Amino acid sequence: MTLPPEQRDHIRSFVLRQGRVSSAQLRYHAEGMPRYGLPYAAAPLDLASVFGRAAPKILEIGCGMGETTAQIAAAHPENDYLGIEVHTPGVGSLLKEIATRELGNLRIIQHDAVEVLRDMILPGTLAGMHIYFPDPWPKKRQQKRRLIQPPFDALLASRLAPGGYLHCATDWEEYAEQMLAVLRAEPLLENTATDFALRPVWRPQTKFETRGLRLGHGVWDVLFQRKQ
Repeated sequence: MTLPPEQRDHIRSFVLRQGRVSSAQLRYHAEGMPRYGLPYAAAPLDLASVFGRAAPKILEIGCGMGETTAQIAAAHPENDYLGIEVHTPGVGSLLKEIATRELGNLRIIQHDAVEVLRDMILPGTLAGMHIYFPDPWPKKRQQKRRLIQPPFDALLASRLAPGGYLHCATDWEEYAEQMLAVLRAEPLLENTATDFALRPVWRPQTKFETRGLRLGHGVWDVLFQRKQ
């Protein structure tokens, strides 16, 4: 459940558009959320209990249609993954991936990421965070909605364990520059590269990204680490 505007203390980085939800997405959503979904609650999550084991916990904000999220979780069974996505078609698609791939190391929360991080994730508990191709909000008047900006970067950094990483990727150059500047200014974080990073092996190249690169579009990866 999303809080009404008068009860929020932050600007939402997303708009819940009335997109088409297929019957298959609705079915997987209805069947999968009780098993793989976690309800939002203003109380800390015991992640070890959620996954039934002690393993590195990696959180992804904005799973989209879930293909990349599921691919990463399938390739790294040694880690546990928690995805956050607000759009029902994407949640349904990710739940389909979880079910068909039989992924025991992936769970999802359908809620505002700021509130999830603030209320449910304890400080210093995450081994990593993924934020791939967030909405760039390109118009000047929209840029206040961008996810990566103060004070959210401080919240992100606080939830990482020492040595934990924050990996962002975008195909919008101006937003990439903003990400770099904002994260450089966060005292808990340090850049793992001089400027932009090479795409890490754990981030698959998406179909959209491959098409964009073929057309000459750029993609920028930003990879920071919480200081020890």
